[in-house]
Amino acid sequence: MNVFEKNSDIFNLLSEGISEGIILVNIKQQIVSTNSSAEEMFGYDKDELIGKSLDCIIPKRYHDKHEGHFSSFIEKSEKRKMGNGRDLSGLRKNGEEFPVEAGLNPFKLYGSSYIMALITDITERRNYTQKLEKTVQERTKQLTNALVKEKELNELKTRFLSLVSHEFKTPLSSILTSSTLLSKYTETEQQEKRDKHVNTIKTKVRQLNTILNDFLSVERLELGKVNYSIEEFPLSRLVNEVVYDANMLLKTGQNIRYPDNIDEVLITFDEKTLALALSNLLHNAVKYSSEDSIIKILFKVEKEFLILEVIDEGIGIPEEQQKHIFDRYFRAENALLIQGTGIGLNIVKQHLENLGAILTFISEENIGSTFTIQIPKASKI
Repeated sequence: MNVFEKNSDIFNLLSEGISEGIILVNIKQQIVSTNSSAEEMFGYDKDELIGKSLDCIIPKRYHDKHEGHFSSFIEKSEKRKMGNGRDLSGLRKNGEEFPVEAGLNPFKLYGSSYIMALITDITERRNYTQKLEKTVQERTKQLTNALVKEKELNELKTRFLSLVSHEFKTPLSSILTSSTLLSKYTETEQQEKRDKHVNTIKTKVRQLNTILNDFLSVERLELGKVNYSIEEFPLSRLVNEVVYDANMLLKTGQNIRYPDNIDEVLITFDEKTLALALSNLLHNAVKYSSEDSIIKILFKVEKEFLILEVIDEGIGIPEEQQKHIFDRYFRAENALLIQGTGIGLNIVKQHLENLGAILTFISEENIGSTFTIQIPKASKI
């Protein structure tokens, strides 16, 4: 220590002009000199580190290994970076650890061996690196998600084209067939057969008209050209009309259970929108349920909402595809062979949300689905 006290002016002149921390130790690992950068870095007052063991600025968990590293370094006595790729940490007086880089320089002075450590606090660099890594991870995740969404969108487009082709081709083929057969029934007594094919043509034309109306409804929603009329009306009237129409579609043995608590209920909402929504849900329940199944309509009142539920015992929606059920043109894999465009639920959800209502569902494949309409008691437009 006396060596550096005698030459303190020279040491200060050389060490105080650099930003790195300088710590000199002897072969006993005692600190014999420091510069102000090192003292500030480790949180010590001037000359407070002098005479202390080097261990006081090294986290305790590294002490055992450090002893071996130090002895090996003394033997080889060559300049090198400390750690050789390992993460190094310094220990401040207050017990706080921080990342450092250290370069070791052995030298001899007046016959004694010393090591000079040049120490750099790399906290800011480490934080920047971690922030950069996090940014890269987030960007990579965003890119991956974008690619997944693009793939899903392409799949949806492919399905849509297939669906549109099928939905138009099937009724058009039926119309063409019935028209051709009509020309063959020229006798008076064949009127019943003619009527059958005329009815087929009418049904298929209505089906095509419904599909076209769905597409037009999508366009009106996108352009914001939808007008709503908020009025008070009896819920029983709307449910009666919707159930009456749905009864025409029932399969053998199917039964719709009507809610028994709506006779006195008045709702302030857009009646056409609610009729469209309930009709769509009820028709889907009939379409995707088997013969001899029960479809229920339930009504209840909650604090902020009037609740309508349509419950079926149908094919359900595969869990992994439920996130897409309200996407336009989407149809679940287990429903692809059943007539439909995948537009109805998307349209209904948008109309309801425009009026402050909520459409949700729960479903289990091969068990059934429950679709819930939540109508705010104070409707908005």
